[in-house]
Amino acid sequence: MTDAVRYGIDDLAELGGVTRRTVRYYVQEDLLPSPLGVGRGQHYGPEHLQQLLRVKSLQEAGRSLDQIRAILHGNPVRMARPVSGSTQAAFDRSVWRRIALAPGVELHVSSTVRLPPASKLEELARWCRIYLSSTEKENSDE
Repeated sequence: MTDAVRYGIDDLAELGGVTRRTVRYYVQEDLLPSPLGVGRGQHYGPEHLQQLLRVKSLQEAGRSLDQIRAILHGNPVRMARPVSGSTQAAFDRSVWRRIALAPGVELHVSSTVRLPPASKLEELARWCRIYLSSTEKENSDE
């Protein structure tokens, strides 16, 4: 195991695009296995990252944490069925995330798209605040 890849909680959270708190919550909720090691030697392996990405993907697809837990533990998940006389289209969901990048600027991302790590989104938001605010000033000077 000495040559195996090990992640600290900060590394796992960043690679998974979540916070440390989310990693701990997922472990507590039995969505992620407990870390390996004890005390300050606790660490996570590639299997933790793979599971974290799977949980995140299922969540982005609109699954609840209870449904995700059932899927991860091999239990069948029942989805809502249409009420008689209604169409399936009424039950199709399109989940979108809204990310505020700058005042008056939002990024809308479909749940089918995996977002980059939070640091990359912060970089994009910083760029928008710098360049879009300077464009706003130029337009107001005219």
